Amino acid sequence: MIASVRGRVTAIGPEGAVVEVGGVGLAVTCAASTLAGLRVGEEARLATSLVVREDSLTLFGFVSDDARHLFDLLQTASGIGPRIALAALAVHSPDVLRRAIATADVSTLTRVPGIGKKGAELLVLKLRDKIGPIGGDVPAVAAPLAAAWHVQVREGLIGLGWTPAQAEQAVATVAEGVDGDPPPVPVLLKQAIRLLGTSR
Repeated sequence: MIASVRGRVTAIGPEGAVVEVGGVGLAVTCAASTLAGLRVGEEARLATSLVVREDSLTLFGFVSDDARHLFDLLQTASGIGPRIALAALAVHSPDVLRRAIATADVSTLTRVPGIGKKGAELLVLKLRDKIGPIGGDVPAVAAPLAAAWHVQVREGLIGLGWTPAQAEQAVATVAEGVDGDPPPVPVLLKQAIRLLGTSR
């Protein structure tokens, strides 16, 4: 298992980054909130989890070992694959997820794309006794990280090379089409990238 990578970030895209380690560029799939903290040309350390399939090897990256551990744990529940587990960590912090599972907060869990009511109930049943300690400062029902989506999308666009002014304009345009609960941050980031096209 590749538990972590450390190296220079050589590229950032909508769904991941390339980190050069020992002369080898590793493609790492990340949530938008993780990508927002990366900068091309700078060194980064990511906790990682390698998901092996018959036709692919996919390396997922996280800002902390705790997030990586929860990513792996979520996948032990029926119906939760790596994409849904990554989406869960894009929408909620590890502490919010732990508290939602521990308190059977189905409403918070169903904010994650791909998790319905039945899936959330199964998640609670499977993982309630395995999630570990819960942060004491996290409220029982916490707003998802996606509530600050505009900040994450702006930072993601800047990390991809657009200017702060361009990023602000794209975020403002995307915000006009958001009514009620926003879509997941990766979806919003892709919308902003489409608006900006290839301009730099």
